[in-house]
Amino acid sequence: MNSPVLQPGCTVWRIEHARRAAVLVDGAAFFAAVRGAFLKARRSILIVGWDIDSRTELQGDAPPSDGHPVNLAAFLTDLVTERPELQVHLLLWDYSLLYAHERELLPRLSLQWQMPPQVTFCLDSTVPFGSSQHQKLVIVDDALAFSGGLDLTIRRWDTQDHDLDNSLRADPAGEPYRPFHDVQMMVDGEAARALALLAWQRWCHAKGGDAAIEPMGDPWPDGFPPEFTDVPVGIARTQPRYNGEAGVHEIEALFLHSIGQAERSIYIENQFTTSPRIALRIARQLERHPQLEVVIVAPRSHDSIVERRTMRNGRIRFWRIVKRAGGDRVRLVYPSVECDGRATHTMIHSKIMVIDDVFLRVGSANMNNRSMGADTECDLAIEAETAAQRAAITHVRDRLLGEHCGVSAEQVAAALTEHGSLVRAVDTLSAGGHRLRPIDDGVPDRSPLAVLAERVADPPRPLRLGRLVGRFLPRLLLHGGGGRFVPRGPALPLILVMVLVVALTLAWQVSGLSGLADPEEVGALLEAGGDAPWAFLFVVAAFVLGGAVAFPVTVMILATAAVFGPWLGMLYATLGVATSALAMYAVGARFGQETLHELLGTRWEKLQKRLRRRGLLAMVAIRVVPVAPFTLVNLAAGASSIRPIDFALGTLIGMGPGLVALCLLGDRIVSVFHHPVPGEIALFALCAAAWIGLAFAAQAVVTRLGGDVR
Repeated sequence: MNSPVLQPGCTVWRIEHARRAAVLVDGAAFFAAVRGAFLKARRSILIVGWDIDSRTELQGDAPPSDGHPVNLAAFLTDLVTERPELQVHLLLWDYSLLYAHERELLPRLSLQWQMPPQVTFCLDSTVPFGSSQHQKLVIVDDALAFSGGLDLTIRRWDTQDHDLDNSLRADPAGEPYRPFHDVQMMVDGEAARALALLAWQRWCHAKGGDAAIEPMGDPWPDGFPPEFTDVPVGIARTQPRYNGEAGVHEIEALFLHSIGQAERSIYIENQFTTSPRIALRIARQLERHPQLEVVIVAPRSHDSIVERRTMRNGRIRFWRIVKRAGGDRVRLVYPSVECDGRATHTMIHSKIMVIDDVFLRVGSANMNNRSMGADTECDLAIEAETAAQRAAITHVRDRLLGEHCGVSAEQVAAALTEHGSLVRAVDTLSAGGHRLRPIDDGVPDRSPLAVLAERVADPPRPLRLGRLVGRFLPRLLLHGGGGRFVPRGPALPLILVMVLVVALTLAWQVSGLSGLADPEEVGALLEAGGDAPWAFLFVVAAFVLGGAVAFPVTVMILATAAVFGPWLGMLYATLGVATSALAMYAVGARFGQETLHELLGTRWEKLQKRLRRRGLLAMVAIRVVPVAPFTLVNLAAGASSIRPIDFALGTLIGMGPGLVALCLLGDRIVSVFHHPVPGEIALFALCAAAWIGLAFAAQAVVTRLGGDVR
């Protein structure tokens, strides 16, 4: 390379010495190493993650034999019970509702209230709107650190064999999942201390206090020989601008500068490839060096609908730029697994880059826009200074490539020697049903709605809601979701009202108004009229006003029960919910039906008939599983001509179980959250179970009745 890639203050935060460094390939190796390190912990364990799941099974290729439970929560409980001086800290991103289906239902219950007092749990919400805490760090006694692409969560475990079938590769519900590939790096020495400082700074950012580290002991796990010894390690970060703090973009700078030094080969594994700046830098380097080859290993397709609709478009553009510059010298491939006429593909979740034989990068950052500036990220990089380090970097690449092709690292090295080409080796290597196959993403979706979704899901900087709405709303009004013309007149008020309701809902959750959306704050206001004979009118008026500004209805219910007690509070809250819902329903009926009729024409008449026949069932379903803000549902129900009786009954049946459970819990909710004791936790669990059970029972009954309606 022409100039050093690792430059403190530019491409990396710091360069620190690691006495040992190991590359842990796939979940079985990572989970086993973490388990071994935890068994050696004496003072502290800190886990920082995008996700942490109490049900994660900490095991290697086979169940452990150390006598401790496999389950993460039970394992940590065992450790702190044996060693009362050991403190465990768990920092989990306070995730977006878009990811709720991927997460443990009640993480605070499973990772805090059910854990011993030595385990401290914190939800990290100190990132901008639309951003995430994406660093994946595990720190043991401030002396050993893990960083990379893996969280301690479910559906991540797999062995390097990536067999088509593996009985251990199943989630807590027993559902199998496809082969999964990811990589983590483990370091000790000064590099581990720097990562410990970074992790504790993240903890203090979310929880408060001052970061301080005190390394002790040697928790390096047995059975994991290092690939590198006495090696400098660069630490690169992304930190979005937030609360007056400047943004940090070392991750992007490291990508661009390291690619700009490539001469012979670039090997990449990455879940998302959408950054145009990285694509253009690869293309420029391909044009400058005719012998340069690039291999990108990625998922064949993305699992979630959001990712398929957003990241796919970006990957198509990324690959077109690279392919246009590199031609036959570039490959975009996925690992295929085939056996006995059946086939699947390995999910690529890793974030790896190897350039020539001199640069290795392992981290949490994807090659998408949001990892460059919107999310928090942490990558580790090694720039070889000796022949031994170059050999170790080459071996890591060959080992990874061989894993996807079903061959050993030595066989990959032999193929590279024979063909003199990384691309040729990728095209020809295959064994045991494993091989790398080309990815074909087809054509991009160019509709305005797809463009908007991509901008929200993959922003290069934290989202600014006002600018986003101002830029894309006119295009949606003019062109609709699929590129067809929609008359602006009738659509404008309806869409503006919906945007306003959604914006207000977000404001109560993520802006400075969120401090007011607290049961204690609302309860203090309700107490002003609590002793008056007209108290119920005061409460009802508060619910109606709250509905008009999209205030969280659950907060209103909890506050009402806390002030007036569970039974009177239940009565007042029911009256308030019903009045607020009917008021917004009336607004939707008055101003929305004509709009929908003008928009849909004769199709609206057919839709009205269906809604009148199935309106009760629809309302119960949407109340049991609230997929939209309370106010927005009420407005939409009025606009859609659901009969008032169906709307009222559906609201009562669907919300009734939850309302009852919240009111029974409301007068104790503050003590449960701030001072949990076994009795309060048991009550919470009982109410939650009752809520879920009654809700599903209500839905089942109405579904049965609805099936008889013609």
